Amino acid sequence: MPDNKQTPLDKTTLTNKLLAILPEASVLHQDERLRPYECDGLSAYRQKPMVVVLPNTIDQVQAVLRMCHQYQVPVVARGAGTGLSGGALPLEYGVLLGLAKFKNILTIDAKKRIAVVQPGVRNLAISKAADIYGLYYAPDPSSQIACTIGGNVAENSGGVHCLKYGLTVHNIQQLKILTMQGELLTIGGSGLDSPGYDLLALMTGSEGLLGVIVEVTVKLLPKPERAQVILAAFDDVVKAGEAVGNVIADGIIPAGLEMMDKLAIQAAEDFVHAGYPLDAAAILLCELDGSNAEVSEHVSRVRDILLTSGAMEVRTAKDEAERLVFWKGRKAAFPAVGRISPDYYCMDGTIPRKQLPRVLQTIADLSKEYNLPVANVFHAGDGNLHPLILYDANKAGELERTEEFGGKILELCVEVGGTITGEHGVGVEKINQMCVQFQSLELTQFHAVKAAFDPDGLLNPGKAVPTLQRCAEFGAMHVHKGELAFPELERF
Repeated sequence: MPDNKQTPLDKTTLTNKLLAILPEASVLHQDERLRPYECDGLSAYRQKPMVVVLPNTIDQVQAVLRMCHQYQVPVVARGAGTGLSGGALPLEYGVLLGLAKFKNILTIDAKKRIAVVQPGVRNLAISKAADIYGLYYAPDPSSQIACTIGGNVAENSGGVHCLKYGLTVHNIQQLKILTMQGELLTIGGSGLDSPGYDLLALMTGSEGLLGVIVEVTVKLLPKPERAQVILAAFDDVVKAGEAVGNVIADGIIPAGLEMMDKLAIQAAEDFVHAGYPLDAAAILLCELDGSNAEVSEHVSRVRDILLTSGAMEVRTAKDEAERLVFWKGRKAAFPAVGRISPDYYCMDGTIPRKQLPRVLQTIADLSKEYNLPVANVFHAGDGNLHPLILYDANKAGELERTEEFGGKILELCVEVGGTITGEHGVGVEKINQMCVQFQSLELTQFHAVKAAFDPDGLLNPGKAVPTLQRCAEFGAMHVHKGELAFPELERF
């Protein structure tokens, strides 16, 4: 499989061939125009692409893929570039295929409760367009104001309401994709189920390794009659973690159940002024939605559970404006933390809820061991952790220590029965930890699936699924505490 290896075409030849099938404005090859594409949201790793193309139509995308397939040129698809695992990191010898111009909502069918959209449509734009029908699109990543639906499908994104309403995979109905050979395939169907293998689930979260998404049919839900948020403050992070399990154990499934620790609370409050209690070691945000009667009953029960679990303060949003402000603080937590540290490394692992207290305590212990602060922000209800490790890339060796720390968090997730990613994908960031998550026979099967769609390995090579050789090398380095970084990539 190609992995940043030189294409048979030199840059001039490749550029000329692309200019023969695309308008001049759609082919970027000058150094200053390539620089903005050298990384995605994971800015620790950077690589300038050889050429960037920005097609306007499906026919143009097909032409690019067919030409690249003919000359064995690797292709990396990119949406808005908000990904946090390096999944859209370009290759030095390859084409970066930008889909930003595919930004139209094609149809909204209120009776079928679906919307057909192009991959460059922003997540939040779908709900805004569906609002006049009393409908909305449930998955709501914190970056929903900027992230695109194509990228959401590629990474199987979630959001603060994924506990009750599921991830992207649970909220889409059909995809149109292009293979590396330029063939247009329809995956899924117009009904709730379709015959044959569940290729829709396979494509969701495939990180651009199997095909290029050019159209998405999403499911729309009726807006609930009422939504209410409860804010609970705790003097101990472990107590907050235990409270999460207590709420779920009572048989209540909140629309969202989010947790932030002291450092994240302080950063978000300073940035958004959401009214968070600054003396709290942790807060939980619990949203309950449904009919008026259902929400009233659940609010009362959840308040009692939180107080019994040791909450030192429990508040209910007094109106819709305060509910939105509570969520604004949570959704702004990532950029808020960016204001208090030169750099931060956002991890993404998932664990069984019952393991929250143990894992949070271990992360705190590792933070002291590595002398690196951690702000914890995560989807507590489904155990999806987002520890933000604060560091300074300008200090020699600090990024390497941060990576090692992050790797230990991911391996801890596997150890307690979880997984190395919940919604950010593997990309290049977690590719070594895939060797911990899966055995060689499983990885071999992953490569077989890849080969069925892309036998030449030209789509997003070197991402998500490690080679067995890499795992063998990682195992040796892991045992001997070797370098775990990516020396072939330019560092920030």
